[in-house]
Amino acid sequence: MSAAVDGAIAGAVGSAVLNSVTYLDMTLRARPASSTPETVAGRLADVTHVDLGSRPQAANRRAGLGPLLGYATGIAAGAAFGLLDARRRMPLPLAVALLGGGVMATSDGSMTALGVTDPRTWSRGDWISDLVPHLAYGLSAAATWRRLRPS
Repeated sequence: MSAAVDGAIAGAVGSAVLNSVTYLDMTLRARPASSTPETVAGRLADVTHVDLGSRPQAANRRAGLGPLLGYATGIAAGAAFGLLDARRRMPLPLAVALLGGGVMATSDGSMTALGVTDPRTWSRGDWISDLVPHLAYGLSAAATWRRLRPS
């Protein structure tokens, strides 16, 4: 059980780093925030028949739920990784790729399944903007995991 908790902590650190890298990108390129997390939250509410309230309430709830879903994904991925890596430590590059790629595939896959986006239409810049923060997630989560669980 402690491996899952340590993995969840590593996933939370990775999620904070992912968001920091994203905010840095927004600052450097003067690009707007993505509305994708809010749209995903709204679609999930629709699919699960959850009423988010009146129009202003629903918008505010989507704005809060979007980032929370991102953190939940990152924390859950870290916990799952902790359970996997506790059995047999994997090399750092593989851990980074598994963590970062797994979270990226989970988030992009769910957005695609919900009809929020279509990665086939993304530009090279779109892919880089998605890949870099997820690799930062993978590296920081793997490094935190190793700090919590030295061999």
